[in-house]
Amino acid sequence: MTAIDLRDRVVLVTGGSSGIGAAAVRSLHAAGASVFFTFLNHESRAAALARELGDRVDYRRYDLADHDSLPALVAECVKRFGRIDVLVNNAAIFSENAFTGRDYTKWREGWQHTFDVNIFGAAHLAWLVMHQMRAQGGGGKIINVASRAGHRGELTFADYGASKAALLNLTKSIARSCAPEGIVAVSVAPGFIETEMAAPDLASRRREIENEIPLGYVGSAEDVAHVITFLASPLATYANGATIDVNGGSYVR
Repeated sequence: MTAIDLRDRVVLVTGGSSGIGAAAVRSLHAAGASVFFTFLNHESRAAALARELGDRVDYRRYDLADHDSLPALVAECVKRFGRIDVLVNNAAIFSENAFTGRDYTKWREGWQHTFDVNIFGAAHLAWLVMHQMRAQGGGGKIINVASRAGHRGELTFADYGASKAALLNLTKSIARSCAPEGIVAVSVAPGFIETEMAAPDLASRRREIENEIPLGYVGSAEDVAHVITFLASPLATYANGATIDVNGGSYVR
């Protein structure tokens, strides 16, 4: 068996202070990578995670909806670690925004802000990171954390599902366009995972959710993080353009 070895690799992870992002930071770091991660609202958690891991890790506050700030994010990562080999686009937002709502302004604002973070922030950052990869001599990986929602459509948060569907298509476009430069793009599409984002649904209808999962339980953030770490490694390079579903079999394409 070949071990995953990310020594001498620099990974930029967005939304790395909690949930899947924090688990990915830990997993990538354990595999030897230097990790630069962003946070938005949980500075104390970000600081605690950095203290826990010690060397080869750093973090900064960035709002992925502030697109003008993204060049500075790339520059800070490069200043700290010298390069970027892998980008993990993990930061995302989610809120209920049902078709049955009666507030048109709220409906529009929900779509705009969700897309500003989940797809426009991810796309703009990927574009900037790919320019940095080219400046380094070419080659690298873009890993987009999408969702089962991007495949199946959702009842009360169509804006979130549509943003994740767009992220899946962005992955395919990067994979086809940039592979000749050695830049590979892949997606991970989790189902329900034990995170703060999923906590309200899990609190109100856990049994119903678990009954939809053939494995019978809700996955952990580490379940997704381990897949991300594998995809970041040279072992997964030929999976260019693929989407790996991590949902316990709850949605099989």
